[in-house]
Amino acid sequence: MKVGFVTVLGKTNVGKSTLLNTIMKRNFFIVSSKPQTTRHRIIGVLNLEDAQIAFVDTPGIFEPKNELEKAMAESIKFALVDADIFYYMIDVYDLEIDEGIFKKIKDKTKFLLINKIDKVEKNIILPIIDKFKDYGFDEIIPVSALKNQNIDDLLETTKKYLPEGERLFLPDQISDRPVQFFIAEFIREKLYFVYGQEIPYSCAVEIEEFRDNFIKANIIVEKDSQKGIIIGKDGERIKKVGILARESIEHFLGKKIYLELWVKVKKNWRKDAELVRRLGYYE
Repeated sequence: MKVGFVTVLGKTNVGKSTLLNTIMKRNFFIVSSKPQTTRHRIIGVLNLEDAQIAFVDTPGIFEPKNELEKAMAESIKFALVDADIFYYMIDVYDLEIDEGIFKKIKDKTKFLLINKIDKVEKNIILPIIDKFKDYGFDEIIPVSALKNQNIDDLLETTKKYLPEGERLFLPDQISDRPVQFFIAEFIREKLYFVYGQEIPYSCAVEIEEFRDNFIKANIIVEKDSQKGIIIGKDGERIKKVGILARESIEHFLGKKIYLELWVKVKKNWRKDAELVRRLGYYE
């Protein structure tokens, strides 16, 4: 059996989480048009008849400005330490590679994935491949994460580079994270959907209670004014978040649940290293 770790690297919004959702055939990596929505290093375990592949999603590459973003940057460092294969993802609209990150994987097994090929004519793709032929990538594979183009070929090629070994995870295990983690992520994903640009970046989600069919979650914000925005007039906006999140959670758990959402203010929590750690952002 082929077994190993594959770490996915690339800029924010390049399509890393979409790729992994497509590979895993389930939506548990947050997907949003907003940059920097992935905050954690998350492992998704793909169990095949002849392979077990642990895919590591990472936050996009960026310059950290507060304790939360420092924790996100730290998770990238951890992901660079050890993997059997590195996917470095770019897209057809942005061909720039982060030289600092590339140097760290230069001597390792690495694939260049050119994403969003469904957006351009085929004659555009070959010159892009030629541009990177001298970079030393073991494979250069054009894909469309959203449209599931060339994903099967990517997986077959990946298996060829992985070592033989015993399973690292149980056959029915899909991640290294507990169920509560994904519940919080589904809620956070809906915050991006409902509130647009700024507010979700100031939010965190903690699961206070999870038993049987009952979930109590707190949405953490930095200011009293943000609490009012999250709740909305007559509670309409937070109600919408609850409805959307509940649908995703029920689909994920395969059962009906009751979701109770509360909004709490923890002033400037993103700048508080201890609070950031307590909310689970440091590895």
